Amino acid sequence: MLKHAISGELTIYTAAAEKAALHALLDRDSELELNLAQINEMDSAGLQILIALKTEAAKKNKKLSYVMHSKAVLDILEMTNMTIAFGDQIILT
Repeated sequence: MLKHAISGELTIYTAAAEKAALHALLDRDSELELNLAQINEMDSAGLQILIALKTEAAKKNKKLSYVMHSKAVLDILEMTNMTIAFGDQIILT
């Protein structure tokens, strides 16, 4: 299993670079775990990247997990009512 942490912004300003990097990571292993704890800002473009990555993983029969959701990530997931759609366990601390 490949593990990776995303840090900083996951916004319209970083979307293109992050999307390419994350898709490359997905291609490297059959399982990918992304730690979201260090994301300090996320907008709808960031959410679209996470959704697209989940969709791509499913198409390729790969396991993708999002773990350690930061407050910024949880805020956008709750605002868009997408928390359950991702299927990842969310632990509130």
